[in-house]
Amino acid sequence: MKPLNPREETVMAIPAIPQRLTAPAPGWTVEADVVVVGSGIAGLTLALRYAGLDPEAKVLVVTKDVLSSGSTRWAQGGIAAVLDPQDTPAEHLSDTLIAGVGLCDEEAVRVLVTEGPGALRGLIAAGARFDTDDSGELQLTREGGHRRNRIVHAGGDATGAEVQRALVQALRESSIEVIEHALVLDLLKDAGGRAAGVTLHVMGEGERDGVGAVRAGAVVLATGGMGQVYAATTNPVVSTGDGVALALRAGAVVRDLEFVQFHPTVLWLGEDSTGQQPLISEAVRGEGAVLVDAEGVRFMKDVHELADLAPRDVVAKAIMRRMRETGADHMYLDARHFGEEKWRTRFPTIHAVCREHGIDPVTQPIPVAPAAHYASGGVRADLHGRTSVPGLYACGEVACTGVHGANRLASNSLLEGLVFAERIAADIHAGRRAGSPAAVRPAPGEPVADDRPAGLVDPRARPRIQGHMSRGASVLRGQESLSEVARALVSTRWTPVAVEPCTESWEATNLLTVASALVEAARNREETRGSHWREDFPERNDAWWLGHLDVTLTAEGMTMTYVPHGQRATVLPPRVATDLIEAGLDPATVTALFQTAADEDLQTPGDVTSLATIPAGQTDTADVVARADGVVSGLAVAEGAFSHLSQGRLTTERLVKDGERVTRGDVLMTVTGPTRDLLTAERTALNLLTHLSGIATLTDRWVRAVEGTGARIRDSRKTLPGLRALEKYAVRCGGGVNHRMSLSDAALIKDNHVVAAGGVAEAFRAVRDAYPGLPIEVEVDRIDQIEPVLAEGAEEILLDNFTVDDLVLAVRLVDGRARLESSGGLTLDSARDVAETGVDYLAVGALTHSAPALDIALDLRGN
Repeated sequence: MKPLNPREETVMAIPAIPQRLTAPAPGWTVEADVVVVGSGIAGLTLALRYAGLDPEAKVLVVTKDVLSSGSTRWAQGGIAAVLDPQDTPAEHLSDTLIAGVGLCDEEAVRVLVTEGPGALRGLIAAGARFDTDDSGELQLTREGGHRRNRIVHAGGDATGAEVQRALVQALRESSIEVIEHALVLDLLKDAGGRAAGVTLHVMGEGERDGVGAVRAGAVVLATGGMGQVYAATTNPVVSTGDGVALALRAGAVVRDLEFVQFHPTVLWLGEDSTGQQPLISEAVRGEGAVLVDAEGVRFMKDVHELADLAPRDVVAKAIMRRMRETGADHMYLDARHFGEEKWRTRFPTIHAVCREHGIDPVTQPIPVAPAAHYASGGVRADLHGRTSVPGLYACGEVACTGVHGANRLASNSLLEGLVFAERIAADIHAGRRAGSPAAVRPAPGEPVADDRPAGLVDPRARPRIQGHMSRGASVLRGQESLSEVARALVSTRWTPVAVEPCTESWEATNLLTVASALVEAARNREETRGSHWREDFPERNDAWWLGHLDVTLTAEGMTMTYVPHGQRATVLPPRVATDLIEAGLDPATVTALFQTAADEDLQTPGDVTSLATIPAGQTDTADVVARADGVVSGLAVAEGAFSHLSQGRLTTERLVKDGERVTRGDVLMTVTGPTRDLLTAERTALNLLTHLSGIATLTDRWVRAVEGTGARIRDSRKTLPGLRALEKYAVRCGGGVNHRMSLSDAALIKDNHVVAAGGVAEAFRAVRDAYPGLPIEVEVDRIDQIEPVLAEGAEEILLDNFTVDDLVLAVRLVDGRARLESSGGLTLDSARDVAETGVDYLAVGALTHSAPALDIALDLRGN
């Protein structure tokens, strides 16, 4: 299968995946400013942080089980952060990028490693107690992929449990409302397509029982992972991919689902064991445990420079290879040299679990095998947690921020939840202060009608889905096994009985939705990279696959798009994208210009002047004001620049339309949002707006100069590289018309072509023979050249540098047999005389290559 073209979308034949879960109408409704779905480290940190920023706001946490349930409490290893004076964020960044195998978003990783220590200290301030040494300093240890001791832990190997305890206690002491035993169903949207809340089902009895709705101005998914899509996983039973499935049904983009990390050392409980499996933390290897086969051979020494502490994908693959070579169904982790005291004090939880299953790690090597552990991909989110659906955020394992790339570095996951939870809270707060419609609580009333097709999967299909995924889409994958899984997943959608709405059928539907997207991504990525290992494509292939697979769900099925690595996600309000398309402009091409400008403008650490002079939380409204009379063009482009470069934090209101004449002092547009973003995006937005408005203004002067003559003003190909479509649009705004867009949409025979071909007629015939049916234009500079090209059938003749008298003669000679254009030597003073000769067009190259910019400025209103 040919890899996906970055500019193409592939619609996969995956019918009948519901776009909405079948469920009763909500029987109750509550309102909130922010609803957080999930109660792990990401969800609780976000809720607490936002409540601190806005004590008057109503924050609601919805959790599938009880507050203390979820994946966080099972985290054994710890939290990675640069706390050692000998360590540096640059080293943490480097280790993370190496583990991510080329697909980490470096900017996101830099945010993680630089903001991580502060976020960890905030967690400690909230009450989390981490292990310390005799001097009271935090104990730091290593895990796979780290070249420094930078992992903090609690209770030896119970870090997650301690983090969960501290956050739950802090939440209990706050005013944050909690709804437990609530399975989120679908996203509610307003008429503009913004997130407006969620529907959910509360499993229990009381005032809020059964299906209800939460209406909120901002929705945050912090639902954790999707490990239960496999038969054997380290994830708890609640990790059924509910957040990713909801996001897909809501139309959000999901990225890199094929990168599922299989933890290399999971306690092997037997060939037929399913469900949640006990994890043997990477920290055990960090403290000196080694991997051996049944013969006691240390097989990691020759695999990687870090041996047993290599990144997880390397270790998992090495274990699987050794299992295949020896015919064994598991390997061993040998830590007998720890002794009983170290086992009981440093790893008490793991020691107890092993003993429960009849294994004494003090005297026996621990049988281990890889099992599904962590999803590096998820709902595509930017550096502030915003998804492609306005008002919907994602944080933690459910999100794909770009931090993990193709393979998560050990202990970066809890850190990611901390850092991006704080960023999301700050972003929602800034939006509410600025009055952003995405962050304002919806007015009471009924949700917008949802006519998307609904459906459910038979809950009896759940073990079949999990079994197929573990057999064919697990650590080892290939085209044959993945295709077999894909066919099996399609067959599970059929059931001979009606499926009733219930927790089991909703979860089965979520699992099937996530599994289908995961398998299709894995089938398409024909390479081995990170945690995605294709047996039939065993090598990494940067030439074809240095990029991401984005999946969306539509009524026609799942649509997959390949996005080259480093290409920023487009952040355009829907009306802007629509306006650009209606103007004949490609939104992707326009946003690429924005990113080019950003790449030129913004190096690390960013807009230093704004960062130094403007407080982080400050918001303002600014007016885009005309400083001179003219014709405006490019307002949608400027609006798109403000939105894209601020990642959607700035909102705009246009007060005039493209093509309108404006006078000095007119306000063209208002922009509201974080002041830093306003001033950072200002230059790109105004550069484009002033340039395009200058073209429109000059075009308008020419159009008025020939008004009433029948002649039209048009442009040429004398445009700036990369700006042709925009500049020609500006000509149209000024009342002109466009000539050729490229060298391919029409043939234009000029003097050099005539010389090369041996004459005008010869050149004409050569083009006509080579490209029959293509429009042919001929440029002539003498009267005697006109008749031969007319005889050949020229449709349009360009009269280059003709005097007014010669133009009169040319018009009489042609007598309507072809369209005539006058070009060369034209001025505004002579334009009317030329137009009155009867030519059809005046071609003015100066419109696009030398039009002066229209003076337009951005004025902050101030507070």
